[in-house]
Amino acid sequence: MNQIAEVKRINEYELTHDLTGTSSSWHADFSSSSWVFVGGLPKNLTEGDVLCIMSEMGEIEDINLKRSDDTGKFEGFGWVKYEDFRSAVIAVDGLGGQQILGRSIRVDHCLAYNVPKKKEDSAPDNEKDAEMKAIYGGGGEGEGGEVYTANGNVGKRYDGEELEGWERL
Repeated sequence: MNQIAEVKRINEYELTHDLTGTSSSWHADFSSSSWVFVGGLPKNLTEGDVLCIMSEMGEIEDINLKRSDDTGKFEGFGWVKYEDFRSAVIAVDGLGGQQILGRSIRVDHCLAYNVPKKKEDSAPDNEKDAEMKAIYGGGGEGEGGEVYTANGNVGKRYDGEELEGWERL
């Protein structure tokens, strides 16, 4: 029996024996973690797509989608952390086995998930700022309030006064 069918069987048993929401529920074993594993997703989904799907079950606090180290493309699985454990239970029960673009997805509790360390940028912010200014021409303010745009034109800084004739815009 596959895992999705097994979860459905256990949930059906809990419903018929009035165990849902009690300490006897299998979900109670995972009450210390609001992380869920989600797999079987189509690889052409974006992070926004996954967020949209998973947020139907509750407020998302964090997401980590597995991407290829070489290409950076989504590999079809990841981990989602909900703000509340109960949302994780709803996601496991409600989304497991659902069809997304013709694929059955798997959603399961994740008890001991370790968040990966983020890769640090090598260049400090001031180096990045200097690089962006060199590429795009600044955009900084000069003497007397004039503003230099990326294409070298000089404009005027907005000083908080309304423009005349703005109603016609």
